[in-house]
Amino acid sequence: MFRDVEALRQAGVPVAYDSEAKRYSIPGEYFLTPTNLTAEEALALLFVCRELADKKSLPLLSAAQSAASKIESTLPASLRESIREASRPLSHKPMPVGSHDDQASLYSELLAASVNRLNVEIDYESLTEYERVTTTLRPYRLMFHNHCWYVIGRSSLHRSVRTFNLRRIKSLKTLDKKFPSPRGFSLEQYLGNAWRIIPEAGPDQVVHLRFAPLVARNVAEVLWHPTQRCEFTENGSLDFYATVSGVNEIVWWVLGYGDQVEALKPLKLRKLVAQRLENAARQYRHA
Repeated sequence: MFRDVEALRQAGVPVAYDSEAKRYSIPGEYFLTPTNLTAEEALALLFVCRELADKKSLPLLSAAQSAASKIESTLPASLRESIREASRPLSHKPMPVGSHDDQASLYSELLAASVNRLNVEIDYESLTEYERVTTTLRPYRLMFHNHCWYVIGRSSLHRSVRTFNLRRIKSLKTLDKKFPSPRGFSLEQYLGNAWRIIPEAGPDQVVHLRFAPLVARNVAEVLWHPTQRCEFTENGSLDFYATVSGVNEIVWWVLGYGDQVEALKPLKLRKLVAQRLENAARQYRHA
């Protein structure tokens, strides 16, 4: 019995001895209170955790999958069988993502630094500076977007809040120096109306795109940006409007529709798209 008690303590379970009652006990607040799940709630939870965790799209999901399995084991046998039957016709095809196995330790260290408000020093392969840079970073937020993880925080090198891709961090060192709580920082305010995650300096710009009838309905069915506005024309084409903080991110989305879209405004976006298309056409002229 004493070996079992010691094993529990080493595992982090707070086993306490009551000298008056002469017995060992575990405080009730250590355990989560039971949750009564409906069949639909249990199905949704288990399906999401299993489907996404199997694809390894997020470091957090392996723990979520383990938690879901524990919850499943506590469900009544009849409910477990009903969930298995209901989940058979369901499937999920996630967006392509890279493996995050090599980023697990980096992710954990950045998360710990963010929680404890500790500065980190990173060596970063910058695509903006076209070289490897070293900066002291205050890691305010970790954010997963589309394909990979990003850390957002104040960079000593740039003297402003910047976004860093975890895949391009070549080395990281947690410093024994705390940074003050970022009370004036808001992720929503920082991102502004960025098309994705990199806001650009300067005033926001209204983008006007015209999509051909072949893809018009497909574009209109998706909420691409919170500010978007779609208007169909008489010939079936679509006028797409959005207010964005910079056009460099949206240009790649526009190029994905090839000759089925025309960038009308602003002029900077129109010129960027035209230049990319000219460069692409040049590569295929001798095909």
